[in-house]
Amino acid sequence: MSRDPVPIGRRVAYLRVRRRLSQQSFADRLGKSKSWVDKVERGVRSLERVSTIREIAAVLRVDAAVLLGRDVQPAGVAERREGVARIRAALSTYPMAFGRATDREVMSPDWMAREVRHAWMTYQHARYPRLVELLPTLVTEVHRAHAQDPESGRVAVVEAYRVTAAVLVKLDEGSLAWLAADRAMSAAAGDRVLLGCAAVQLGQVLRASARAGPVMLAAASQIAPVTPEGMSLRGSLLVQAALNASRAGDDRVVGDLLDEAAALAVQVGDGHDHHRTAFGQTAVELARVAAAVELGDGPQAVARHEKAIGWDGWRWLPVEHRAAHLIDAARAYLQTDDPVNAARVLLRAERIAPAEIRHRPAARDLVAKIVRDPDAPPTITQFAIALGVL
Repeated sequence: MSRDPVPIGRRVAYLRVRRRLSQQSFADRLGKSKSWVDKVERGVRSLERVSTIREIAAVLRVDAAVLLGRDVQPAGVAERREGVARIRAALSTYPMAFGRATDREVMSPDWMAREVRHAWMTYQHARYPRLVELLPTLVTEVHRAHAQDPESGRVAVVEAYRVTAAVLVKLDEGSLAWLAADRAMSAAAGDRVLLGCAAVQLGQVLRASARAGPVMLAAASQIAPVTPEGMSLRGSLLVQAALNASRAGDDRVVGDLLDEAAALAVQVGDGHDHHRTAFGQTAVELARVAAAVELGDGPQAVARHEKAIGWDGWRWLPVEHRAAHLIDAARAYLQTDDPVNAARVLLRAERIAPAEIRHRPAARDLVAKIVRDPDAPPTITQFAIALGVL
């Protein structure tokens, strides 16, 4: 069993403060000196007696297991790293490129299409650990099929690389996500629709660097918005370009691009998932929330969030999309000095999509930030301890 990374003294100190107890009052309730409490909290004195730990837990009104960290749920860090390493290995394999004969048949197009659909469904249900398990085999098989027959296997390889890039962004594996998105772009070359699909994930990967805007706009210009599918793809690319502009602080460009996307969304409507984009009116409104957060306009972000989650389209969005939005909403509430609602929406996200909070480094960092606020509710404290971020 791995050692709990949070010292027990630090847990005692944090929980004492959360109970609004001074060191002196805490010491008095335990029948100890203030100096004894101070040494325990600083780690100078160790807690070895079970009876003492139980007494401390009783005063702090928590289970002794919480104090010891035994209730900490494994974050799956080691497993996640191993899974990412297998994905990296799959992305780095080029057996067909060097003319090596394969010792088995390439999987059928039907198998690949079915597995790609399953991978996307797993992603949209925010089952990231399971998806990390599935992807090495999927990437390997679609790559083999594409190498043998570039045309018939092209859609599968583009979609496999897209979903791989999408989950790697969630796991904060930026360099590897970029490699997967770049592979998708390369495989899609010559097909405007496939290039547009691949560019959506490229936009997600490059958003942090605020360098993807021109690529998104170029891809969007190649998509004719004459069908719901085309409008969804073009609109999604405009959304990515807008979010990219928000990182650069260009609020005018953000507004123009999202207005253009909103006009397309009206024609598409909610409840669709063309090209795995979930594009529609609600999706655009949630993008406005994310952009407002990036621009530092917490009040506007909160107002739009509270309106959007009441729309019918909110319930039709994939679980992953809703949970990711709730993380944006938590950031918005923090910008308005409202840690109570920030904690509330984060815990709501955890209920609908546990992996979105437990396996995303950005979400875990946000939990740690909220719990440090003196006005944060006790509910987020227990959750932070369970995550091991306290």
